[in-house]
Amino acid sequence: MDNQELKALEAYRRQMERIEKSMRNVKYKIAILSGKGGVGKSVVAANLACAMASKGFKTGILDADITGPSIPKILGMRGNPLTAAPVGIMPVKTALDLRLVSMDLLLPDDDTPVIWRGPLKSAAIRQFLGEVLWGKLDYLFIDLPPGTGDEALTVARSIPNMTGVVIVTTPSDLSFIVVRRAVGFAKRLGLRILGIVENMSGFICPKCGYKVNIFGSGGGKKMAEELGLNILGEIPIDPELNLSVEMGKPIVIWRPESPASNAFVEIAERLQKILENVDG
Repeated sequence: MDNQELKALEAYRRQMERIEKSMRNVKYKIAILSGKGGVGKSVVAANLACAMASKGFKTGILDADITGPSIPKILGMRGNPLTAAPVGIMPVKTALDLRLVSMDLLLPDDDTPVIWRGPLKSAAIRQFLGEVLWGKLDYLFIDLPPGTGDEALTVARSIPNMTGVVIVTTPSDLSFIVVRRAVGFAKRLGLRILGIVENMSGFICPKCGYKVNIFGSGGGKKMAEELGLNILGEIPIDPELNLSVEMGKPIVIWRPESPASNAFVEIAERLQKILENVDG
């Protein structure tokens, strides 16, 4: 092994030590995972984080989708750049004191792509984990990109004592086929699966309350039963949810009485109880 390789190995070792030290201050470290795109995983991650923060828990969210970050848009925090402190990187804070880090907050404009191979993406995630001044947190949610590639593997292998993962799916059989691979990924790496969230679980008419199962029904429950997992909840198709994303106002804050908001809060409460039972 030459000097350059030795230096790289030493730098990696120091980075992992910083991660271990930083993550000691985080009680629950939860990754939001899906085997495919288009299931609304980032919206679920952002609103679960907001639901926990609104309940008084100190909460952070790490946008680990390096090439396609979207959490700042959902939270209405675009244009708030990350800043350097003498001993690390300061996360951006929302009105709920929700602490946010994302590659989107480092890009100069909307036209700048992140054209990185796996090693660079992994290094960025490790830097976010170890060099951001997260402080003492009750919850850190990590929003992963679709699939089970470099980013998911980096998070799983870098965070010591990872609490577990939440799997997001939709009711369709196609989603069921693909997302179950995310379940296999978590099991292969020894990650605890905290439960399944079924998004887009039927459209509820805002005038009459009638539910139409546009994408089928029961996919999340079917998956949970077949694989022996918890079903954390079902989030309906709510027109105000899409509007909240466009406006950058998380629905659990902007429309707390909406069907989607109620579903997010109930999922957060179930997740909290599962974790408290584990601790107990």
